[in-house]
Amino acid sequence: MGSTASTRNGTWRNWGGTVLARPAREVAPASVEELASAVRRAAEDGLPVKAVGTGHSFTSIAATDGVQIRPHLLTGIRDIDRAAGTVTVEAGTPLERLNTALAREGLSLTNMGDIMEQTVAGATSTGTHGTGRDSASVAAQIRGLELVTADGSVLTCSEKENPEVFAAARIGLGALGIVSAITFAVEPVFLLTAREEPMPLDRVLAEFDALHAENEHFEFYWFPHTGNTNTKRNNRSAGPERPVHPVRGWFEDEFLSNGVFQAANWVGRAAPATVPALARVSSRALSARTYTDIPYKVFTSPRRVRFVEMEYAVPREALVDTLRELKAMVDRSPLRVSFPVEVRTAPADDITLSTASGRDTAYIAVHMFRGTPYQGYFTAAERIFTAHEGRPHWGKINTRGVDYLSRVYPRFAEFTALRDRLDPERRFRNDYLRRVLGS
Repeated sequence: MGSTASTRNGTWRNWGGTVLARPAREVAPASVEELASAVRRAAEDGLPVKAVGTGHSFTSIAATDGVQIRPHLLTGIRDIDRAAGTVTVEAGTPLERLNTALAREGLSLTNMGDIMEQTVAGATSTGTHGTGRDSASVAAQIRGLELVTADGSVLTCSEKENPEVFAAARIGLGALGIVSAITFAVEPVFLLTAREEPMPLDRVLAEFDALHAENEHFEFYWFPHTGNTNTKRNNRSAGPERPVHPVRGWFEDEFLSNGVFQAANWVGRAAPATVPALARVSSRALSARTYTDIPYKVFTSPRRVRFVEMEYAVPREALVDTLRELKAMVDRSPLRVSFPVEVRTAPADDITLSTASGRDTAYIAVHMFRGTPYQGYFTAAERIFTAHEGRPHWGKINTRGVDYLSRVYPRFAEFTALRDRLDPERRFRNDYLRRVLGS
């Protein structure tokens, strides 16, 4: 299955194995014109239409039993405008391809998430983000969008052109149309120094505000059943470049973080009682290290161990309380959690349904190894997150519906009104959108 979704015998399955779909037909447009005609044809046949990326969402946000638009021919860089500091790419371009192409041109995105298998449209439409004190999600770096709407017309939007569509469509959940191209802000490539080191959870929580304020990009991983974390601080650097040594990189990123971690998860899945002991070993396996490299080599890392994930965005000032409650819940429960909990931050942004819309945000992501029962853990975690007005990541497992979401998103009605205008017939409908946006 590699790093993306797969299709077998007409059944599409996402990366996490949580979603199956049987589309009536698949279309792989090679141009925006072909995409628009596929949407018009779906309308003639009375079928819903959805674009899929690489299937890295754990929710059924991209699933359809109608027309499935596959992205692999809609790739590549259309234009680099050095004067404006922008790059325009086709929607199906994987982030990895974008990052390597930009690096060759001496350019970079300002911030990115921690994996780069996703397509640019899939990543932005679901609100993919990394961590940042001043720089926000991948979608917040968008300067222009090209969108094929329900009647097959092509809409371009930016702060100046169709600004109300631009405000919403940067994280559009696939509900407003199908994104065909994206213009990102880029800057001259720079160096980041990463400092990774273990730190007791109590100290991280006590010093969280300072760690956040003093670093451009701060994140940490807490290992349930232990008081241990791994912290990571990324800051701009004047150099020189000091990449991770290939042998050490292979040992830590492939052997320990993927190979040994996979084996530990297999053992934990077969014998849950061993999980706390394995967690103590896992949390101590990675030693401190510092390295300096270009951004995508610092921000992103390979994720080969399959998992399922839930992530909620809480107000940043609520992070410490929320995490303490999560730890207390795990400690007193019979749960056995073999995957670390990931904590990141983002500044407030101005995107209608961004998880950081209008508020400084902390993200808490809980994971379970694929194939282990996750419902009990996720249900208990979700109860804690929602008590703090958490907003679920659109591409990760959650059970919330319109009643809750319209309460935690001040601009929710603005988004649904725009959807009514752009897609009155609900050409882009599916079960997920019905739950989170209403019918």
